[in-house]
Amino acid sequence: MRLVEIFEAFATIGLTSFGGGISGWMYRAFVERRKWLTEEEFLSSLAMCQTLPGLNVVNMAVWIGFRMRGTLGALAGFVAIIFPPLVVVLILGALYGRWGHVVVVHHALVGIAAAAIALNLNLGLQATVVAARNVIAIVVLVALFVGIGIMQLPMLPFVLVLAPISVAAAFLEERKL
Repeated sequence: MRLVEIFEAFATIGLTSFGGGISGWMYRAFVERRKWLTEEEFLSSLAMCQTLPGLNVVNMAVWIGFRMRGTLGALAGFVAIIFPPLVVVLILGALYGRWGHVVVVHHALVGIAAAAIALNLNLGLQATVVAARNVIAIVVLVALFVGIGIMQLPMLPFVLVLAPISVAAAFLEERKL
């Protein structure tokens, strides 16, 4: 794996994923297209990166780059996911300042947001299928969905109660193998 490939992959993702949904783009790029990671490796990496401070996609770029080529790969992933999109955002910000009042601009942004939501939903469904390995995992998934998604209970206490149960179940399952 060459550093330029890592840079190109993350720059492409950063430049083509407007409105969010970057995790979905990363999944497609690194699991489905390039086969750099398995589905389970990607989802485990995403889960780990979500627990770290900072932006999940930046954490993922650093982590995947590091897995591919060590420290230089991590640096290539970081620079590629941050700087090319930064240039585009600065340009688009200037253009929005000039033409942001035009109705068609707002309609375009709504369409981009809908596509990003669909990508995130797709990734969430795929992650759910992979995570639902046993009865305990399914119970935790359903409890989180019902508690947070439907009943709108506060997320932090709910997760703090269920996360140790889920981690213990995964640990016990690995020991059986």
